[in-house]
Amino acid sequence: MRYCLLLLTLLMLGGCNQTINQPLQVREFGSVKNFLHNEKNTKALAVFRKVDKNVVEVSSQSGLFVVSNPDDVDVYVNKQRQLPDGYVPPDLIEPKVAHYADSGDDRRLMRAEAAEALEALFEAATTEGLDLVAMSGYRSYDRQAIIFQNNVDRNGEEHARMFSAQPGTSEHQTGLAMDISAASASFALEQAFSNTDEGSWLAEQAHKFGFIIRYPEDKMAITGYAYEPWHVRYVGNDIAQAIYQKNLTLEEYFGYHFEEDNS
Repeated sequence: MRYCLLLLTLLMLGGCNQTINQPLQVREFGSVKNFLHNEKNTKALAVFRKVDKNVVEVSSQSGLFVVSNPDDVDVYVNKQRQLPDGYVPPDLIEPKVAHYADSGDDRRLMRAEAAEALEALFEAATTEGLDLVAMSGYRSYDRQAIIFQNNVDRNGEEHARMFSAQPGTSEHQTGLAMDISAASASFALEQAFSNTDEGSWLAEQAHKFGFIIRYPEDKMAITGYAYEPWHVRYVGNDIAQAIYQKNLTLEEYFGYHFEEDNS
């Protein structure tokens, strides 16, 4: 018997490579620990672990699922899925593009495959007379913790959760994400970037280089984050093409359903 409730509550947790065509409204729950208190849900989690080979445990500290494939370009982290404790990407390099951060700053770094793709993306933009600037790439767990706490202190926790990932759940820690801006946007990371020539071009061309706009407009109910036209995530050409063509989020791309475990 299919667990319909789990499709709604756990869609954001990802699983099989089974795409869906329409956005789903996903109810966010505060902690996986709370979800596991229900015996039926605990049984379903056992099925979930069989289906999603990229989740191996629930963190005893955060109560979130811990991914087992942090080095893969299709690693999937969000508000319910975190990286292993102490994770640092294995092959961080500095892409040869225009950077906003000073030389030697970790924010200039990306995973090697993503960095090469970013170089191609920026080169293509240049041929169109557009000047993109790499603002912020890799962030360590500790740096993300500072960013999140500063956001909480300035704007409150509710606002912070809309725009900042809690440490351990940030795509920037994977080394596969880059925030991009331009002089036309005053090098700001704001939604108005989408109205610039650079922002419009990025939204329509990023997928050709293996990137997606990770947090699209009007899909906060699915991703859990407000619209970020500046935040691109490298997922590889095949996934990027599928997500762009079907107007999906990464959550929707990694959609799946549960079947009752009768074993």
